[in-house]
Amino acid sequence: MQETRLDTARIRAARRLIDPVFLDSPLYRCEALEPGLGCAVSVKLETANPVRSFKARGTEVVASLLAGSGSRAAVCASAGNLGQALAWSGRGRGLDITVVASRHATRAKIDRIRALGARLELVDGDHETARERAAAIARYDGIRLVEDSLDIETCEGAATIGLELVDTAPSFDTVLIALGGGALATGVGHVMKVLAPGVEVICVQPLGAPAMTHSWRARRVVTTDSTDTIADGVAGRYPIPAVLDDLLLVADDAVLVQEASIIAGMRMLLDHAGLIVEPSAALGVAAVLEDRDRFAGRHVVTILCGSNVDVDAYHRWVGAAPLR
Repeated sequence: MQETRLDTARIRAARRLIDPVFLDSPLYRCEALEPGLGCAVSVKLETANPVRSFKARGTEVVASLLAGSGSRAAVCASAGNLGQALAWSGRGRGLDITVVASRHATRAKIDRIRALGARLELVDGDHETARERAAAIARYDGIRLVEDSLDIETCEGAATIGLELVDTAPSFDTVLIALGGGALATGVGHVMKVLAPGVEVICVQPLGAPAMTHSWRARRVVTTDSTDTIADGVAGRYPIPAVLDDLLLVADDAVLVQEASIIAGMRMLLDHAGLIVEPSAALGVAAVLEDRDRFAGRHVVTILCGSNVDVDAYHRWVGAAPLR
C-alpha cells in the first residue's frame, strides 16, 4: 500500500495519551439486528463515554501534546461533537478552549460545549463558515487551530478504534464507516489496510451531503454549494485535499444513502438494539438497508460514532410511522 499521512506506530502510541475512559469501547455481535439486515452484524459503540462520540480519541491526543508543549489555548470549528470533545480534553489539562459553531447546530451539542467550560462563538451560516471564523481567531490570537481530519492527531486518535477492531473482533469481512471530514474513515481505514487487508472498507455518506464521496469517486476535490441532511455531523461541503489523498488509499468504496434509510437505521437500532444514536451513527445500517444483496452472507462491523442528538428532533424522526 502507498503511504498515507498516518503512522501505525504513532497510532499505537496514541493509546497512551488517551484517557482510558475513551478506549476499548463495547464491541459485540448484535444478533437482534440481523434478521432485518440479512447479514451478521457487530457494532462498535463509540457512544459509551463522557462526550458520547469517538471524537475525544483525537482531542485527547491533541490536548496532551499541547499541554506537553506549554501551549495553553486552542480553537476549533465544530458541528458539535468535536467541540464537546476538545472542551472535555482541554478542561482536564487546564487549556483555554474556544469553539466556533453554526447557530443552527444541534442545541444539545451547543449546551454541552458550554457546560464543559469552553468559550463558544456562534456564527451565521454553516460549518464551513465556522471553519473560516475559527481560522481567523487562531491567526488573530496566535493560538492553535485544531482542524478535524486535517490535523493528523484527530485521524490517528480515531484510528485506535481500528486497533481495537483488529485485536478483539471475531472474524469480519466488512467495516462500514461514517464519512464526513474523513478522520474516522482514514484512521480506521489505514489500520485495516495495514493489519487486516482482507477487510473491505466502505465509507457511507448522506445523499444530501455528498462532497467527500463525489471527491473519492472523481479522485479530486469536489465541493458542493449546500447540504441537506439530518446527519449534521458529516455535513461538510469542502473536502480537505490531504484527507482525500489518504481516503483514496484506504477506502474500497464510498456510498451515498437516502434520508429515509438513515431514519430507518436509527429506528432499527432503537427497536432492536436499544440504542439511541444520532443520524451519522446510523449511516452504516442505512447502507445495508439500501443494498441487502451486497451484504448477504457477510459479517459487517458498523461503528456507531455518536449519540448527541436533539431529543425533540429524535422523537420526530424515530417516532414516525414505520417506513414500508
